[in-house]
Amino acid sequence: MTGEDMPGKRLTDEQLLDRVQKQSFLYFWEGGHPTSGLARDRIRREGDPEDDAVAIGATGFGAMAIIVACERGWITRTEAVDRINRMLGLLTNAPCYHGMFPHFMNGATGAVLPFGRKDDGGDVVESALLLQGLLCARAYFDADTDGEKRLRGAVTYLWNDAEWDWYTQGREVLTWHWSPTNGFALNHPVRGWNECLIAYVLAASSPTFPIAPSVYHRGYAEGRFFLNGRYQERIELPLGPEGGGPLFFAHYSFCGLDPRGLNDAYADYWQQNVRHTLVNRAYCIRNPKGFKGYGPDCWGLTASDSVNGYEAHSPENDLSVISPTAALSSLPYAPTEVMAVLRHLHDDLGDRLWGRYGFLDAFSQEHDWVADWFLGIDQGPIVTMIENHRSGLMWRLFMSVPEIQVGLKRLEFQSPALSA
Repeated sequence: MTGEDMPGKRLTDEQLLDRVQKQSFLYFWEGGHPTSGLARDRIRREGDPEDDAVAIGATGFGAMAIIVACERGWITRTEAVDRINRMLGLLTNAPCYHGMFPHFMNGATGAVLPFGRKDDGGDVVESALLLQGLLCARAYFDADTDGEKRLRGAVTYLWNDAEWDWYTQGREVLTWHWSPTNGFALNHPVRGWNECLIAYVLAASSPTFPIAPSVYHRGYAEGRFFLNGRYQERIELPLGPEGGGPLFFAHYSFCGLDPRGLNDAYADYWQQNVRHTLVNRAYCIRNPKGFKGYGPDCWGLTASDSVNGYEAHSPENDLSVISPTAALSSLPYAPTEVMAVLRHLHDDLGDRLWGRYGFLDAFSQEHDWVADWFLGIDQGPIVTMIENHRSGLMWRLFMSVPEIQVGLKRLEFQSPALSA
């Protein structure tokens, strides 16, 4: 790392948060597809991507990162609007599947890139992550200019076009995938507890193709891991599997959904996310497998690249791999504990972990291994969740969306952010 990359003097907390957010934002700004600006799934440590693959969920996180960059003055409002309108230009003309987008698409043409043999059509969860970000953009860019009016119109068009009810197959649960060649052959129901709460909130909020509240209560909320109530690491955890599961459960839906005071019949979601974070941290400190490097300043298990491929790391699937996004995206839930991790990653391990777009995706001191890639679905929550801790910006935007307020009330959520 050059002296320019790593300043000689110790940064203040605010300077360090600025640095991490801004560098991670560049993944989406400099690393976006040259034609459409849509977000790459992954970018190698050295060099630029050589293909046209982009990821729909990562693009939703990218839209949020652009809003943060605009708010903090790293780019101008005009630059932000122009980039998001370029992204929307492809999205509004690309093939869709009852209003849903595929997991991957060609960033130049919009053509679907199959994620698997039968996963070659609409993906409800990836589309939900995209729409979460786009609805925040619609709320933020509210000026009476041609560019901002065009942006709001395009987002509303995509939002109104999503046929959430189609993906229930007439049952009381959302189905993850559908394609014109394979139909519902994968037949994967979206049940909780996991990262998919945002899909149900959006589905219940749709002004055109909403699901009935019973689809949430009898589909998602009757999932195998929805009710827990057991003690994990001496901490009572309301929801989730043994060990709490990977930490992205506490991030993806809550980049937009404000968990502060958010509750329904099943959980207090602030309490859920704080406790999930602390369970993950406590497990890593206890370190039952004795892996090198784990401790109070080095914890965080979530889905990421791993020593041998991609893995959903968690206390139940601990492979010695720490993912920077796990702790850093948990900053709102445990700020003191997370800042200790950030200091360690940046100040002590930065010569190996820090790169062109912030922290590389994962590392294992046990195996003397560092990932060769940055991942969009990991860099994006770092930018957004740090901002939510600092200013609440994305939480404020998403919760202000009139349709979201209606949907949350339909599902009988309570929140201070819901107007009377």
